[in-house]
Amino acid sequence: MKGPRPGDHDRGLGKVLSDPRIWRGCHAGRNIRTLSSGLPLLDEVLPGGGWPRSGLTEIIVERWGTGELRLLVPLLRRFSQRTRGESGVRGWLVWVAPPFVPYAPALAGAGIDIARVLLVHAHDDDEALWAAEQALGSASCDIVLAWAVRAADRQLRRLQLAAEAHGLPGILFRPPEAARSHSPATLRLKLSAGRHGRLDIIKSRGGRPASLPAADLFSRDSS
Repeated sequence: MKGPRPGDHDRGLGKVLSDPRIWRGCHAGRNIRTLSSGLPLLDEVLPGGGWPRSGLTEIIVERWGTGELRLLVPLLRRFSQRTRGESGVRGWLVWVAPPFVPYAPALAGAGIDIARVLLVHAHDDDEALWAAEQALGSASCDIVLAWAVRAADRQLRRLQLAAEAHGLPGILFRPPEAARSHSPATLRLKLSAGRHGRLDIIKSRGGRPASLPAADLFSRDSS
């Protein structure tokens, strides 16, 4: 019986490392597909220069309504104004269990087509996360935003897998205590409130932690 030949191990390892499901931190930022955030200062520090084109992004918020949606306005505006493919299909901008009813005049004033916004109500976090997963798995959405106080690891993994499998960005807003737990999300941000509020990048594939003054971030919005 013959043993492995010289080089077999290297070829086997190379085959494993070439699998797109394998994440190598030193190279991940070079290959990640992104969408510009419309906020130049944020794009400068995000791997690939923008939001992940697919996968789960977590935005941890000190308290709801402290500017977290401003981070997404340029992206929502772009999605609401585009069509997809030769068929001219226009996908939904899905909002699952937001803590406040979206203010339609403000969205319209920001250039977001409110006819494209689909609001999904949920009785609890489990139902909200299930609805977000179903939306990510559909062929009729461009982006899914969801809010949840509690999320189990298996629920986060299902969201991450659904977003990656269908090539969609999923945005999950979570409270401060979520920062203390592990998450499979592609990108994790933390937004603090107040006069000296900051946006901290606490996890990004292929990137480094960074901290940005929120006031500077929004003042340079060029979208």
